[in-house]
Amino acid sequence: MSELSSSINISKGATPPGGCPMDLPNFPMARANACPIDPPLEYAQIRNEQPVKKVRMWDGRTSWIFTRYHDVRTVLSSPNHFSNMPGRPGYPLLSAAREAQVNSYQTFITMDPPDHTLYRRSLTKEFTQARIEALRPMVQKSVDEILDAMEGQGNSADLVKALALPLPSLVVSLMLGVPYEDHAPLQEWSFQRIDLSVSPEVAKVAHKNMFDYLDRKLREKEANPGDGADMLSRLAIDQILPGKLAHDDAVHMANLIYIAGHETTANQIALGTLSLLQHPEQRKAMEADPKVMKNGVDEMLRFHTIVQYNSARVCIADIEVGGQLIRAGEGVYALLSAADRDPAQFSEPDKFDVLRPNAREHIAFSFGLHQCLGQPLARIELEVVFGSLFKRFPKLMLAVPFEDLAFKRETFVHGLYNMPVSW
Repeated sequence: MSELSSSINISKGATPPGGCPMDLPNFPMARANACPIDPPLEYAQIRNEQPVKKVRMWDGRTSWIFTRYHDVRTVLSSPNHFSNMPGRPGYPLLSAAREAQVNSYQTFITMDPPDHTLYRRSLTKEFTQARIEALRPMVQKSVDEILDAMEGQGNSADLVKALALPLPSLVVSLMLGVPYEDHAPLQEWSFQRIDLSVSPEVAKVAHKNMFDYLDRKLREKEANPGDGADMLSRLAIDQILPGKLAHDDAVHMANLIYIAGHETTANQIALGTLSLLQHPEQRKAMEADPKVMKNGVDEMLRFHTIVQYNSARVCIADIEVGGQLIRAGEGVYALLSAADRDPAQFSEPDKFDVLRPNAREHIAFSFGLHQCLGQPLARIELEVVFGSLFKRFPKLMLAVPFEDLAFKRETFVHGLYNMPVSW
């Protein structure tokens, strides 16, 4: 049992808060110690036996979890039946820290239409395929410089600290137009805002610190936006100064972009590298063919599906999904990592296969209205990293046994705390 799922102590036979039956499994569920790369083992069992199942949350309330691919997509593509607004009664929360985190900001990812549509549209042109593709040379230059620094330090490094964390921080800093030298506190605040085990006070302070920092930077852009060379300047020119978007709303958006553009890609770089170290023949196949490289990146995204709990919803109109009636006011979790390991959708889903013909069908970026806006950038960063890392370090290997790697077990985004490597 994870620390989160056991954070309230309910004795056998007792009636927990909300009258939750005692025979329900606790949620969230822990990844197995023997193989922390895989989702919790209970997901497969639940998918086979009762794919839509009621679970007990940390505060004694109940929620439904969905484990099948098509059921998860149904939930995420039904905004008339499921709301993504944490303020609604019944919306499920994973811990006291998560409650503080989602209540600390309001941006389009925690809104329903029409507000969601309005605010998301203000950022859409920043993430068009053409605009993001134009960033590829900058990403390549950044990767080359980071690898130069790694090589200059000897024949070993912590890949998380040397590459996985710095690259997305550098890229998102350049995109937003904030100094990269400020990345250390921004990284720390970002992590505290996705760590489900911190106290609510820590989460609130992290939010305030990050908001205050980006508030100052955006006010500087509003006073002198220049030619709109970075995203904050363009927000000032196109949205804030004409009165289309309030300043504070733009700050919340910048917060979201930094966290989403940093934490997810950083953890995917580390876990993707680990998978390729475990499967060198697949690494060679990716290096030999650009099409396999792109497909391999999607397979990494499917296999790891690192954003573990971003699909909480509350039912707002009765609906039957997967044979189960979900009533208005009930919380649900559409589990992306369970869906991406559904054997009904992906043959041998627990096998890492860069040649998988339908790897692109994964929903690691979520699905429906709230599908990740920044996925083109994430793909480019991953393609550049894995097209460069092993060419520079063909003898790259783990410097410690797999069992000694420290995985993130109590965070919103799955990943590694460290990854010692040598070459």
